[in-house]
Amino acid sequence: MFIQTESTPNPATLKFLPGQSVLPAGTADFSSAEGAEKSPLAARIFAVDGVSAVFFGTDFVTVTKQDDIEWDHVKPAILGAIMEHYQSGQPVMTDDSAIASGHAEHTGEDGDIVGQIKELLDTRVRPAVAQDGGDITFHGFDRGVVYLHMQGACAGCPSSTITLKMGIENLLRHYIPEVTEVRPVGV
Repeated sequence: MFIQTESTPNPATLKFLPGQSVLPAGTADFSSAEGAEKSPLAARIFAVDGVSAVFFGTDFVTVTKQDDIEWDHVKPAILGAIMEHYQSGQPVMTDDSAIASGHAEHTGEDGDIVGQIKELLDTRVRPAVAQDGGDITFHGFDRGVVYLHMQGACAGCPSSTITLKMGIENLLRHYIPEVTEVRPVGV
């Protein structure tokens, strides 16, 4: 098994490409070892000292390390953990309920606007962000402000504010005049 790695815009996060499916659809985000009990793969990765977060896409795993740890010290162990997992035959997830389909539901009078926001995110934003090992999903819309949840390499990335303000906000404002601002939200 050959696992490729790619850097991401977030220096604390690396993208690992195992060359096979990670999730059939959706994403899974683990911000701590305690939350990783639903995934044998995430649990193995968290067993490596210095790992602070794990994120799964359909064909990639992104791993965020602690700031005081160098990649040279943890990358070989993470590669080993991913390889061991795929050779073990265990599933990536033991409980499919931990897989997120993406966007939050929205009910109310702004349904048409929210539908347009989600469509633009799905067609223009999420594919590009997945290339960098992350995901951005719709969280809410209130009085012109779009709230987005940043995951994987996007969470805590130094350039995420620029991506939100200069990229996503400009895109949404161009196509949807009702949008006035884009803001990130926590988990």
